[in-house]
Amino acid sequence: MSYVVALTGGVAAGKTAVERGFEALGVRAYDADVAARAVVEPGSEALAEVARVFGADALDAEGRLDRAAMRQRVFADPSARTTLEGILHPRIRTWLRDAVAADRGPYCMLSIPLLVENHAHYAWVDRILVVDAPEAVRIARLMKRDGVDEALARQMIAAQATREARLAIADDVIVNDGGVEALAGQIERLHARYLELSRQNS
Repeated sequence: MSYVVALTGGVAAGKTAVERGFEALGVRAYDADVAARAVVEPGSEALAEVARVFGADALDAEGRLDRAAMRQRVFADPSARTTLEGILHPRIRTWLRDAVAADRGPYCMLSIPLLVENHAHYAWVDRILVVDAPEAVRIARLMKRDGVDEALARQMIAAQATREARLAIADDVIVNDGGVEALAGQIERLHARYLELSRQNS
């Protein structure tokens, strides 16, 4: 198994840009969002269980998970959210663990948006990298990216774990408050460090 770096960051901190930066250096990144879609493909156990628990209207006309409908349900009903996460999250973790087990690079990354909230389940990763940006920068990015007003941007940030909670679990931090060049330099330095750590670990 490769050396594993878990990558996380708050909404609009720039986690995707960092993930792409490492991928450009040849590092594989396995994304929890990709895993979440993979585990509910038609014919999967997870999709069958969702339909059994939530009813046929959890599926769209083609028999796929109706994401928009389920999103509305879980936002309206916290117990429904807990139930859905109970079905999906263990399978997402297994998918990610299997992907890492098959990876043959010196190290790989796991991209997990809600790592703070699920930290205990990822005790097996070797290192945690947090992408951080000041709240004002993230609000401005959200307003531009999603076309939302400042109040909604603040709500989106408040719905996640706090910046302090993320930094508390970090082994490494990338501060993404500047341009592309500044970000690339931080990624290259950490890439060299992770190659060295993976050598020491093997």
